[in-house]
Amino acid sequence: MSISARLAEKGIDLPDASAPAANYVPYVQVGDILYVSGQISMNADGLVTGKVGADLTVEEGAAAAKLCGLSLLAQVKAACGGDMDRLVRVVKLTGFVNSTPDFTDQPKVINGCSDFLVEALGDGGRHARSAVSAGALPLGVAVEIEGIFQIK
Repeated sequence: MSISARLAEKGIDLPDASAPAANYVPYVQVGDILYVSGQISMNADGLVTGKVGADLTVEEGAAAAKLCGLSLLAQVKAACGGDMDRLVRVVKLTGFVNSTPDFTDQPKVINGCSDFLVEALGDGGRHARSAVSAGALPLGVAVEIEGIFQIK
């Protein structure tokens, strides 16, 4: 099944790819590798902010990470000229969690993105990953995730 068909079957609507907020580009392609800049936790109502372990639960953090996953795929779609079927696989994610100093469940938070990508893409969504704590993230967002993808 094509990626486009799989997304449609699962009722996954990707948001529009957001424009960069500073002096950087949203993605860079080198050969068949696509590097996508960090995507922050944001939904239709705006930014999802807060510190996991104080303001947000692990589950709320994971939901914020899923939003980052949607934005990552939106950037991939933009980089592929709208053709999601050019996506071969997710190679690696680096997830940053705005969390308290004693919070140690960053992997459980970033699972929100990882689980979503596997659900959306099947085996092509499986990836290498890092999940790290951050004392603060831009605009106070809960999660930021960058990704490396293979495209054709």
